[in-house]
Amino acid sequence: MTNPVAMIVGGGSGIGADAARKMSEMGYDVAVFSSSGKGESLGKELGGLGFTGSNLVVADLEAFVAAAMARFGRIDTVINCAGHGPKGPIMEISDEDWHLGMDYYFMNIVRITRLVLPIMQSQGKGSIVNISTFAVFEPDPDFPTSAVFRASLASYTKLFSTKYAPEGIRMNNILPGFINSLPEKQDRLDRIPAGRYADVRELTETVAFMASDASSYVTGQNLRVDGGLTVSV
Repeated sequence: MTNPVAMIVGGGSGIGADAARKMSEMGYDVAVFSSSGKGESLGKELGGLGFTGSNLVVADLEAFVAAAMARFGRIDTVINCAGHGPKGPIMEISDEDWHLGMDYYFMNIVRITRLVLPIMQSQGKGSIVNISTFAVFEPDPDFPTSAVFRASLASYTKLFSTKYAPEGIRMNNILPGFINSLPEKQDRLDRIPAGRYADVRELTETVAFMASDASSYVTGQNLRVDGGLTVSV
């Protein structure tokens, strides 16, 4: 039997890289994409496909999808991770940086989704998992462009999942808090009821669940994995 295939966009480090390792452990063939070259190395290390390019460049994503299809002949799940967009005091962010933030945190999902949707439709199923942020519903001034455009992503995800659920195609967002690849700051630790940052594998276990058929009846959701950081119901 053909193994299921997971594409990880932004898989050079952090949650994306560990998600690639986790999906490989679960028996998926993996295709790993990043701008740094680390994703290319990791994909090959895991016995799959590695690719270097930018998720801001449509041609790079087109080439990645084409390479994955040439290698594996199918795409079962896509896991989307983003880079780090512009930050700063909200009234000091330029028009250019707002547009860049939209590219990093919203259009990156739109671009790859356009490319893989016809493939998933032909297969009759597919799962797209987007790494978002705890700040979607409780905006944090430390992450202004992320909070604004990932709130837009939450709406996009609901619209997409509603339309394509009858075809067996799902989209969900994971909303992580702070993870231990970041430097610890006491003021942040004080906000987390769990009293610590997350281990990256605590995030990727959830990502893998949402990517796989184990969550086949879950779509259109924004799932917090934040140690209780956010307080809204």
